[in-house]
Amino acid sequence: MASQYVTPEAIKQMRKDGGGLIFLMISYPAAQKLQLPFLADMFSQINTQYPVLKALTPNDIPYDTKSSFSLYINHRKTFTGITDNDRSLTMKRFANLVTATKNNDSTLAIQAFGKEFRSPGHVPICIASEKLLNERKGHTELVISLLEIAGLTPVGSGCEIMGEYGKALPKEDAKKYAEKNNLVFLEGNDIIKAWKQWSK
Repeated sequence: MASQYVTPEAIKQMRKDGGGLIFLMISYPAAQKLQLPFLADMFSQINTQYPVLKALTPNDIPYDTKSSFSLYINHRKTFTGITDNDRSLTMKRFANLVTATKNNDSTLAIQAFGKEFRSPGHVPICIASEKLLNERKGHTELVISLLEIAGLTPVGSGCEIMGEYGKALPKEDAKKYAEKNNLVFLEGNDIIKAWKQWSK
């Protein structure tokens, strides 16, 4: 969902009905404005100081060539950072920050970021590929593409839905969940097709 509209109730639904990682997604340009690093790049730069990071290099991800994970953040007005209230506050205020700093240079944007947020925290950020669906077709790119089509702030909140047997929820069960909860069910191919037409 668009992070600018996230609520504690939405986080509760993700936590109880989703069960996977609850995380933020951000467009590549917005991440560049805030100079958000990829964790894998950070770890590679300091792995001589911390050899364990070299041992843990993510060079064998079965579904991708590089991890899209960046920083983990909490808003400075949170307590532990993990409650539904805390995570929704972090997510919503992060989307607000991206909007508020849209026309600022990186220096001012980073100052505003540091004033409101701290890291490490309980909300991970994933950065979308620079060319979005022309480069990668993961959840992050699909969500950011939808937000761009809708003219919303390019920051999304999401969670994978887990099934009963240790795997992701099967597609047919996801459709039933959408119907039961009055949600729109979209397949990745539908989003890709719409985005290609919109981005011509």
